[in-house]
This record gives sequence, structure tokens and C-alpha cells, in this order.
Amino acid sequence: MNRLARIVRHLAMTHWQVRRAFPPRTLHAIEAAIKASELAHVGQIRFAVEGALHSVALWRGQSSRARALEVFSLLRVWDTEQNNGVLIYVLLADRGVEIIADRGIHARVGEPEWRNICRTMEAAFKAGHFEDGAVAGVRATTQCLTTHFPAVRECSNELPDRPVLL
Repeated sequence: MNRLARIVRHLAMTHWQVRRAFPPRTLHAIEAAIKASELAHVGQIRFAVEGALHSVALWRGQSSRARALEVFSLLRVWDTEQNNGVLIYVLLADRGVEIIADRGIHARVGEPEWRNICRTMEAAFKAGHFEDGAVAGVRATTQCLTTHFPAVRECSNELPDRPVLL
């Protein structure tokens, strides 16, 4: 039943629901948070929102983690000079959040720290607070990156700060 419920949620997800949860105002707030964040550390943050998985991936039981890894590659988050990219991925139909960090960052910031950020964001999303949850997630990611990778000089911005809706 759990698998069937997930399939129904994904098939019922519409582009309109994604835009209602992440309207232009919210996307601008996320972008501003990322711009401010990247002044404090040498990491590069991307934020991606996907409404639902495609039917083939859904039938195969693809997890949000596996899809986040695909999106990490698709958006070329791995393609930074210092291997310092971080993807915050939201799968709206599951109200799930995944954080994928490039090897240069993941070696220093452990999975438990990323999981805590994801759970906090998911709780906000469950309550319908998408902008607050997203911005809080960017800020928590900023704290991790500032602790482990503080800005020592002005770095180039290698990845777009604007969130992407897939």
C-alpha cells in the first residue's frame, strides 16, 4: 500500500502545485540566501525542486536519493574547480529533501549533518512552510560550509544561484 500511495502522489502532482509551493517570491528568497551564503565560504550551492518522478523511474522504485544523484550530475554540480559543489534537492511529491555534496566537501561534512538539515526542511515543508524551510536549509548548509570551508578570498561563482524547477 505504501508503494501504491507513493505512485498516486507522484502521478497526481501537477506543475501548478509546484509553482504554488515555490512561487517566484520564494525562488527569489532562495536565490538571495544562496548569494549571501557564498560570500561566507568557498562552497557552491545549487537548489533544485522536482514535483514528481517520471513514471518509469517511479515504477522502478527510484528513491529520492538516487534521483538527487542524477540531478547532481545533470546540473553539473560536480564540475567545480575545487570539488566544492552542494546540491539541495527537493522531491515535492514525497516532501523529501536530499543533500548531495561533492567529494571535497563530503569528506569533511558528514552524512549526519546533512540528514539533520534535510529533516528540518522536511518538517517545514510538511507544515506548508516552503519558503521558510528552503531558506533555513540554505542557512544551515551555510553554517556547515563556513565551519569547514570558510572564505579565505573572494571566490568565483561557478554555479548559478537561481533555484531550478525540474
